Amino acid sequence: MNIPSDLLYSNDHEWVKLDGEIATVGITDFAQRELGDIVYVEIETVGETLDREEVFGTVEAVKTVSDLFMPISGEVLEFNSDLEDNPEAVNEQPYESGWMIKIKMDNTSQIKNLLDANQYKQLTQT
Repeated sequence: MNIPSDLLYSNDHEWVKLDGEIATVGITDFAQRELGDIVYVEIETVGETLDREEVFGTVEAVKTVSDLFMPISGEVLEFNSDLEDNPEAVNEQPYESGWMIKIKMDNTSQIKNLLDANQYKQLTQT
């Protein structure tokens, strides 16, 4: 299982890449494996400000639909529109072309609630 050390992680299996006050978010390799073949990603929250742990969208796999949760609060600035035509990118490259949203963080102190790669690895092994 791929768990890049330069990212942060939520207990809900989202990853976060920080760039100043902008955070890029997607689901982890563990999450995409658990879901199976992803056929649709729905994000209708662009332009909305959401609290940490609020639902920002859903991901649909062949056998299930799963909510996506905000790892940190902020405004959803952008949706990876490439996923509309290529949702399988989430399975193929969850940390690269499979990213889902970009957030402008409104409370950077929430970063302390995220897990580093070692902590996330322990979470997935329990």
